[in-house]
Amino acid sequence: MAVGPPDSVLAMDPLRPVTGAAPEAVAALERWLAVPDEPPPLTVETSGSTGRPKRVVLSRAAVLASVEASARRVGGTGRWLLALPSAYVAGVQVVCRSLGAGHRPVLAEEHPDFAAATEALGAGPRFTSLVPTQLHRLLDDPASAAALATFHTILLGGGPIDPALRDRAEAAGVLVMATYGSAETAGGCVYDGMPLDGVGLAIGGDGRIRLAGPTLFDGYDGDPELTGQVLVDGWFLTSDAGRLDEDGRLQVLGRLDDVVVTGGVNVPAPAVAARLRAHPAVADAEVLGVTDEEWGNRLVAFVVTSEGRGVSLADLRDWVAEERPRSWAPRQLVALEAMPLLGNGKPDRMRLRAMAEEDR
Repeated sequence: MAVGPPDSVLAMDPLRPVTGAAPEAVAALERWLAVPDEPPPLTVETSGSTGRPKRVVLSRAAVLASVEASARRVGGTGRWLLALPSAYVAGVQVVCRSLGAGHRPVLAEEHPDFAAATEALGAGPRFTSLVPTQLHRLLDDPASAAALATFHTILLGGGPIDPALRDRAEAAGVLVMATYGSAETAGGCVYDGMPLDGVGLAIGGDGRIRLAGPTLFDGYDGDPELTGQVLVDGWFLTSDAGRLDEDGRLQVLGRLDDVVVTGGVNVPAPAVAARLRAHPAVADAEVLGVTDEEWGNRLVAFVVTSEGRGVSLADLRDWVAEERPRSWAPRQLVALEAMPLLGNGKPDRMRLRAMAEEDR
């Protein structure tokens, strides 16, 4: 897997965080992969979408186990286009997969648009990783959509994948694989609901998704207590709830704390958000619970409407109640021009909660 001569390897700190601009991160990861023996581990920060980011310690063995299992699942290797931040695990893995195949990745930021970046990949199998918001926007642009169709596989992670988005991609000739994982599992380790080779998948008695295997992290830098809470008997206890369908495929139901208790009723916020996104006037939506004196928690809908469309709270409550219990309908609507996102493309939940309080 080494790319570049061993004498190009520079001295490294015991823990090397992935920081800096994308070209610097690529160079650092290239050196890290070229160390003759097992090098000091990598540290990758989580997104901090619900609070303080955690520093995840990943061995090279775990990263390469993920690279190799991913290549087997998608059925090929080639050059990758880096369209995600290089400081997060999804971007790190794009770089490592491309370097492992013998190619430096193409950096989307160095090209005027997605189509031009795609052209720079040259001949041979093309790969990239995106988040749903990126895919949605690229499909809206004919040139970008045509470029997407030239990729061997596009990995899609970082959030729930609406069936309508997958249908749009399929209609455009774009092959998408939905991934589930985290920095603690060296990136996506479950593709289209099925674990990669060597990855253990189980659902705990509380509905918590549990993962095991060679891609697991070593622990949290500087936080042995939290490490001990989530790494138990070789299993990583995620913060997500899930179920296995009749075919053994994982269905992610959302974070365990995404079940909002409002008025004594347990409401799965991701299911309400998915229903809202299906509304013809809604381009994007998130749903969170916010502390409320009357309801304990009130369900808040954060909605980006389609261009030229408008929607009221009453409309959305009725829309939810057509398919779900009326008690699942949101009690507050925050209209947005665009969904606030973190650097890795996930919704900024802390900012959304602050917006709900400001709007109230």
